[in-house]
Amino acid sequence: MFSVLRAAPSLAKIPHKAFLSITGSQTAEFLNGVLATAIRQPLKPGLSTILNAQGRVLHDVFLYTQTDEKGKHGYILEYDARASDAAPLLDVLKRFVLRAKVKIRDASDQYESWAAWGSSQAHLEHPRTWQWAQSGCVEPVWDSQAWPWGSEEGVIHDRRAVGMGKRMLIRKGDKPSEILDHNLLIDGYTRHRILNGVPEGIFDIPPTYALPIESNLDMMGGLDFRKGCYVGQELTVRTYHKGVIRKRIYPITFEKSSEATSCSRVTPGCSIKAEGQRRPVGRLLSTDAGHALALLKSELIEANTKLTVMDQGDVAWNITPTIPEWWPTPPPVHIEQE
Repeated sequence: MFSVLRAAPSLAKIPHKAFLSITGSQTAEFLNGVLATAIRQPLKPGLSTILNAQGRVLHDVFLYTQTDEKGKHGYILEYDARASDAAPLLDVLKRFVLRAKVKIRDASDQYESWAAWGSSQAHLEHPRTWQWAQSGCVEPVWDSQAWPWGSEEGVIHDRRAVGMGKRMLIRKGDKPSEILDHNLLIDGYTRHRILNGVPEGIFDIPPTYALPIESNLDMMGGLDFRKGCYVGQELTVRTYHKGVIRKRIYPITFEKSSEATSCSRVTPGCSIKAEGQRRPVGRLLSTDAGHALALLKSELIEANTKLTVMDQGDVAWNITPTIPEWWPTPPPVHIEQE
């Protein structure tokens, strides 16, 4: 069933999202001091990351280009609206405005976001190669001269993983045109990204706790290790050059034991144990219908270690991690190239 869901033209509303409108003549300069990716002129859509001063993730965000009624260009920034340990994003951004000529306002009552994927979106894919650092960080390098995240206003080509399709910013009350020829999946988006091994939002990337590279934001294109100064840059760049990446987020499947009845009681945040080890070796993240994402030590996957997770009823579930097809194969020795 899951392979059919991935191949058929499909459409789903993306849940739990809020939106900020960011406009003004210094929008690019302002965001370049806050975001972990470079903002260029003219403004272009894409994925980015907001870090705190300690290099931990506050939010993974999407940037949609917009043009106001006066013809001025800006962004609609999409982020996870659910409550977390991080301060409200609008408050965080306003602290950095100072004298910058930008206007930031909440636009969540105006927009919602949708995703379309499947065979109808295959043309969005561009060839990519990979650049490795000695630390194990890896970045996509796009072969095409075209901007990889697209150029259409209100649309983002979702390049975090092969097969993710596109995201669309839609006015509330409207529906995407794709609703005419795509299968509408009421709760299909979370399953779609889990199957593709794509973490997103506060369950997968817990604000103030998650490290950006362990959260796969490097290989998904949400970090730029060569741009100028931004909040959280020092630790992130030091990790790229001198650190060692020991954990990654992997897609997993649950295997029923004789005692288990339903994996619905296995919830985000549950600790993962490895055979022969007393301490937890990972943490469960988003879950959906027997599939999930998990933050795990990479050495356990390489060693094919038996892993289990306890549900809320203290029943152990065996879990099987997989390496997504789109992940690059690491070279025998990570060689940093500039």
